[in-house]
Amino acid sequence: MFFFTIVLLFGLASAQKIIQLAYCSLDEHNLRMDCKYALPAESPEPFCKYTNGERLFDTTDPEEEQHAPFRKRAKVRIFPGNNCRLLFKTLPPGKSNFTCNIKYANSVTATKTSVVEKKLLLPCSAWSVLLQSCSGLLLTLMTLPVLLEIHWL
Repeated sequence: MFFFTIVLLFGLASAQKIIQLAYCSLDEHNLRMDCKYALPAESPEPFCKYTNGERLFDTTDPEEEQHAPFRKRAKVRIFPGNNCRLLFKTLPPGKSNFTCNIKYANSVTATKTSVVEKKLLLPCSAWSVLLQSCSGLLLTLMTLPVLLEIHWL
């Protein structure tokens, strides 16, 4: 039983996982979504795809076919640093679901979904990326004077 538990834990620890799903607007109508993931050491390059339910926005897997309405609107690419990026043109008004899927070889697919509301999108800039990816750090830095009980004269 002990051996089975170790094998199970090692298997779960070595699986790929999605660390973060961040998004911003490139302009008034276009979305950029970054899916950062972690892979086990020595794993082959994964396939990445973005979906909405059964509809495939785009994928890096040549075996899958992109949903026809998105052929000229969506593009997925893998960047160095384990980042899968979706560029999506003409984001519809209201809320839209985007799911990032990461898979390599015959492994289990890691997924993460985010709901994007067009009117709440921040423009892509260093500041908006910092706000989305480092909100805990930013909150700590902003409250540091209170935590340290520093009084400004």
